[in-house]
Amino acid sequence: MSKAGGAISVLVGAVLLRLALTGTFQRYVREGMGWLLVAAGIVIVTVGVVAFVRALRHAEPADLHDHDHDHGHGVGVGWLLLAPISALLLVAPPTLGSFGVDRSTSVDIRSGIGVFEPLPRTGTARPMSLLEFSQRAYERSGVSFNRSAVQLTGFMAGSEEGGFKLARYQIACCAADAAPIVVRVVGVEGAVPARDQWLVVTGTFQRGGDEDLPELTATSILDIDAPQDPYE
Repeated sequence: MSKAGGAISVLVGAVLLRLALTGTFQRYVREGMGWLLVAAGIVIVTVGVVAFVRALRHAEPADLHDHDHDHGHGVGVGWLLLAPISALLLVAPPTLGSFGVDRSTSVDIRSGIGVFEPLPRTGTARPMSLLEFSQRAYERSGVSFNRSAVQLTGFMAGSEEGGFKLARYQIACCAADAAPIVVRVVGVEGAVPARDQWLVVTGTFQRGGDEDLPELTATSILDIDAPQDPYE
C-alpha cells in the first residue's frame, strides 16, 4: 500500500471513530452498532499507520526519481482523495428529513396487526411511537385508544390545510433502508411549526380521518432539539 493509501485508511478509521464516540453514528445506523464502528475504526487506523510507515521505509530516492515522471499524476490523484474524507472529520451529514418523506416508500402499517389492549385513562399522556399510533389507528378503527391522550415525537414534514404532517423514519439496519411513518396533526392553533422542526405533540386520536394517514387532534405542541437517535 502506498503512502497515500495508508493516509486515506487512517482518515477513514478516524471518521468512524469520530462518528462512534460522539454518537453521531446514530444518524446512519442502529444504536447497537456503535461498538462495531469503534472496533472497525481502530483496526483501519492501525492498518493505515502500519502501511504508511512501511511505505516511508521502503521508499528509495533513486526509484522515486526514476518513476516521478510516469507516476506523478497518479500519486497526486490518490492524495486528492484525502480532501472529502477530511471534510467528514469536520462536518457530518445531517440526518434524514422531510425532503425524503414523500419520495420514499412508507412502512406498511395495515398488514399483520395484532389486537391492542385499550389504553388506561390515567389523565397523563402516554408517550408512543408513530408506528404504534398508526397500528392502533388502523386496528379496529382506533378503539384501543380509549379516548386517552398520547404523546408523539417527530419532525414537521409538510403543512396542510388545518394542520401538518408529523413524521419519523424507521430503520431496520441503516439509513439506506429508512422508511417514513407519517401522522396528520389537526386542530393546530396559531402558526404551523417550521419544516423539519422536531416536535413533541400531545393529543388524542381522531376517528374518521383520512384513510391514508391517521390523525391526531393536538392539544399541545412543543418544539424540541433533534433527539440523539432520530429513528424509531
